[in-house]
Amino acid sequence: MRKLSMALVSAAVLCAAPAHADDLSRLKARAAAVSITRDDWGIAHIHGKTDADAVFGMAYAQAEDDFNRVETNFMTALGRTAEAEGEKAIWADLRQKLFIDPTVLKADYAKSPAWLKALMNGWADGLNFYLATHPEVKPRVITRFEPWMALSFSEGSIGGDIERVALTQLEAFYGQRQLAMTADERGLLFKEPKGSNGFAIAPKLTLDGHALLLINPHTSFFFRSEMQVSSDQGLNAYGATTWGQFFIYQGFNAKAGWMHTSSGVDVVDEFAETIVEKDGQRFYKYGKDLRPLKSEVIAVPYRAADGAMAEKRFTVFKTHHGPIVREADGKWISIALMNKPVAALQQSFLRTKATDYASFMKVAELKANSSNNTLFADSRGEIAYLHPQFIPIRDDRFDYTKPVDGSDPATDWKGLHALKDAPRVLNPPNGWAFNTNNWPYTAAGPYSPKKADYPKYMDSAGENPRGIHADLVLRDAKNLTLGGLIDKAYDPYLTAFARLIPTLEAAYAATPDGDPTKAKVAEQVATLSAWDRKWSARSTQTSLAVFWGEAMWAKAAPAAKAQGLNTYDYMADRLTPAEKLAALAEASDRLTTDFGSWKTPWGQINRFQRNDGAIVQTFDDAKPSIPVAFTSAQWGSLASFGAKRWPGTKKYYGTLGNSFVAVVEFGDKVRARAVSAGGESGDPASPHFNDQALRYSLGNLRDVYFYPEDVKKHAVKTYRPGE
Repeated sequence: MRKLSMALVSAAVLCAAPAHADDLSRLKARAAAVSITRDDWGIAHIHGKTDADAVFGMAYAQAEDDFNRVETNFMTALGRTAEAEGEKAIWADLRQKLFIDPTVLKADYAKSPAWLKALMNGWADGLNFYLATHPEVKPRVITRFEPWMALSFSEGSIGGDIERVALTQLEAFYGQRQLAMTADERGLLFKEPKGSNGFAIAPKLTLDGHALLLINPHTSFFFRSEMQVSSDQGLNAYGATTWGQFFIYQGFNAKAGWMHTSSGVDVVDEFAETIVEKDGQRFYKYGKDLRPLKSEVIAVPYRAADGAMAEKRFTVFKTHHGPIVREADGKWISIALMNKPVAALQQSFLRTKATDYASFMKVAELKANSSNNTLFADSRGEIAYLHPQFIPIRDDRFDYTKPVDGSDPATDWKGLHALKDAPRVLNPPNGWAFNTNNWPYTAAGPYSPKKADYPKYMDSAGENPRGIHADLVLRDAKNLTLGGLIDKAYDPYLTAFARLIPTLEAAYAATPDGDPTKAKVAEQVATLSAWDRKWSARSTQTSLAVFWGEAMWAKAAPAAKAQGLNTYDYMADRLTPAEKLAALAEASDRLTTDFGSWKTPWGQINRFQRNDGAIVQTFDDAKPSIPVAFTSAQWGSLASFGAKRWPGTKKYYGTLGNSFVAVVEFGDKVRARAVSAGGESGDPASPHFNDQALRYSLGNLRDVYFYPEDVKKHAVKTYRPGE
């Protein structure tokens, strides 16, 4: 550990001071070209003369609503969290810094296209103008935003590819310690799916002959801002933008819409490197050669326990595959992933201006989307499912879900696949396409891509209960309207229990009558057998089924992982009758202990609560909360509410799942309805902190104000940044 003087901290750790008077004058002049209208839900509708002006207003409006989340996202992206949160964040910061180098990003910024550079300038100016006009806001780390910083966070997914690197193993390697991977890192704990649902519906299946799109991201609550951004240069996009980014990530314009879902494509690979020491230097084997192992020193500043700034320095290593991130079985493990910040930022912004399938695909040729499947619909009536565009070509003889031999040149990436080589669906005869973070091979029913036609690495996710559910609700779709699409998005059927409960009935029948556990759960089995497998706030069966499923998951997941099996398959087919009945008895006891009866309605347990603006909420059974009928995506609910018990609570409180939800119709004029978890503002004092909570819990989407005349009717305030 090295202590740093305050002068050195000011020069080397913190960003430059806020704008001086001459710069402030320039920013005020920029603000004059921007207008922000807040509607009666607090949603910002931003307009600028140029796209860059609109981005200026977009960044400013996001900072107004929740500067903490904007700054936090860029502290994470830049590897600077430890400067605020101390030593506990050092390893996450080091992980970022293995890939994010300010020197490189500054050079990338300098050689970026003029139009993109203008957007980055507008973005930084908007955030800096907010700080200059709000001196009461005290950033934790970033006191001034520089345009190049936008390149550090160029893709809006909930979890980036970098997060595949296990922090315990990074610390074990570079901290020279023996650390086992956590159960979470080993995939033994249930993690609420951080993904999404997207449905695209062709005109032939809709009442008015217009294409429809469901936008249903499953993310951490309050992870994205809902807004509209437009300019005199043709920009006019509405939807969800990840805090701090200057593009609509999931949304629509007047002619087309796009919904991204987390993909199961394998585009992050590990290589087992053979390290050789020779003449005091380290090399790695590659074919018949020894290549020099590259090294560099990375400094990670952090806030020490006494509040002073300090830093730790690490000598890190890289091969041509990528940085070394851990050691296993005597090999050093390097990792390869997409690192194309300029192209990624271009693709993220330009697709928001695409007005049809052809123009959307032209942008996709940038091949800088590694993690998103896309559901697309437009006013011409075209619909599509698209796989990610950054897909390395590999030798399919190798299993890239595990580290491959880095010394064998045959394992190397060999360029990128052409877009036509990836699974895709365009205007299928059945009239619908979907994705629920499942494989692409059921995306359009019988008209889906065929698994046998593609390399194994095109999907590592497989099918999931939501995929089965989506197929069920879409296969009989006809005469759909926006309301009908909402009904399908909130269909209450739980496909996981449709499969599991018959195995419970069989387990009960196979158990001898004298068995005490069988006698204890007789009524519970009968109750679940009679249940329609649909969630509702009043349903006691939903409570019992969820608690039973959780008890089985805890038993099955480690064994399934060890045997390379799907956990759902293991629960259904491998758990013994005794284990299934014991899990039901355990669930009944938990319900009785916590709520007085195993016949407790689900809505009394499953709750939405937003107490303050903190990114990590503290929940309290004594404080007001709202019942939520839909369950975790774990059980096949399309509408997802990832909830659990928290320290000191008996009730379940949700923190992720359905966040921003929208349905869009592409006719002569676009029509949409939407809802966001809680509300638009992160300030508990704002009327828009929790004004959408009840609507959210009921799936009661509100009308979207897209056209100027509609925005004007519902405008509460129109102003320029700084006013």
